[in-house]
Amino acid sequence: MSSSFSRRALLKGAALGGLAATGALSGCSSGPPPGTATWSMWSSSPEENRVWADFGRYVERRMHIRSASTLTPSDGYPTKLDLQLVSGTAGMVTALNGWLIPTYASRGAHRPLDDLIAADPDFDLDDFYPAIRSISSFAGHTYAIGFDVAPTVLYYNRTLLERNGVDPPSPTEPMSWETFRDLAIELSKPKDQYGFTCAPTIDDLVSWIYCAGGDVIDGDRATSPLNAPEALQAIHYVVDLFVKDRVTPPIDNLVAQNASGASLANFLQGNVAFMQNGPWQVLNVRKAPFTWDIVPFPAGPAGSTPRVSGSSFAIPSGVKDDDLDLAWRLLKTLTSTGALDIYARAGRNNPARLSAASAFEPPPANLGIVQRILKGEVAGGHPFNVTTNWNRVRLLLGQDLPRAFLGQVSVRDAIDGVMPRLNALMRQHRDAVRQAT
Repeated sequence: MSSSFSRRALLKGAALGGLAATGALSGCSSGPPPGTATWSMWSSSPEENRVWADFGRYVERRMHIRSASTLTPSDGYPTKLDLQLVSGTAGMVTALNGWLIPTYASRGAHRPLDDLIAADPDFDLDDFYPAIRSISSFAGHTYAIGFDVAPTVLYYNRTLLERNGVDPPSPTEPMSWETFRDLAIELSKPKDQYGFTCAPTIDDLVSWIYCAGGDVIDGDRATSPLNAPEALQAIHYVVDLFVKDRVTPPIDNLVAQNASGASLANFLQGNVAFMQNGPWQVLNVRKAPFTWDIVPFPAGPAGSTPRVSGSSFAIPSGVKDDDLDLAWRLLKTLTSTGALDIYARAGRNNPARLSAASAFEPPPANLGIVQRILKGEVAGGHPFNVTTNWNRVRLLLGQDLPRAFLGQVSVRDAIDGVMPRLNALMRQHRDAVRQAT
């Protein structure tokens, strides 16, 4: 794979709604002195800044060298990383959200790590949860090493349930879709109380699609199975919760409702019974003025197999050979049990290593199910399955599909309308995979 690309190609990729168009250059042309362990990470709050400062101090203690991190707010991180890669100012190690890994791997922006892993007898890839290993791989190769991983779960407002005489759901046996729908309807009251909240986006819908046995992509095929019976069943089910059953807060502003924090804001108001979200929101939900807990995601025809998401560290492909050993040592240190124990103590998310501490110790009572789901002891999960152009897939579906949640078009019409453009993106994805292999 080529490891160089032009600024024109980068800008063209950005204009198309994607990321950098091909491979990357890395290394520091200016800034920290040679021999500094440099790394990039997103960070959007003072609390996150403190966590990454602790990581930096841990790196310096363990590696006996200077550590220098570049922190960028989450929303702007991919754009800034693109510019760092093309300008040769990216760190030796860069953090990647799981949905970005196929994009960068297919374009040669980050190097596969298989040779480094095979040559290092002290590195144990088996200590990482299988889901994050899947998320961090592309075309049969490992491109990143995880630092967090977690399944989508169902939060519930225990105070609201008790006030309505409803027993809490089982912490180990997922509710069926039928049971969940009945509960959501029972716990909804006109204008002031709602049974459920989620974002009307593909990233939330995909958990229901997985639980129905469907998917958005199908291997390297050039067509999407989003119009297959399994996916349609799942989308119909969720849209009916919004339009037919009216168990969700009304959508006053579709743009705001699509934002990642909208369902959390709805839930924290205290008048919503259930929220679909990840355990990474535990830190925010702890501020709720009511008692709450989590349970496994509702089980559809294929069981309780919601989206499992994760984040990883990777090495840009342009890191010089002279710096590669230091970059690998840095990546290992950032994903070591000791570093991930720092992450766990901060309560940010579940660490990617089995040997690391849990970020979600009770109370409330059920937080231990996060790791039990990842280990396959309770319910299950499905690694987030994305394309090499997932950002464009997300934008496409975010423009058209939400109209069904407003009752403006039927699910069938919404899906039929989007399929030609979606399949064009699937063909691009297939071609990118073939070129990468």
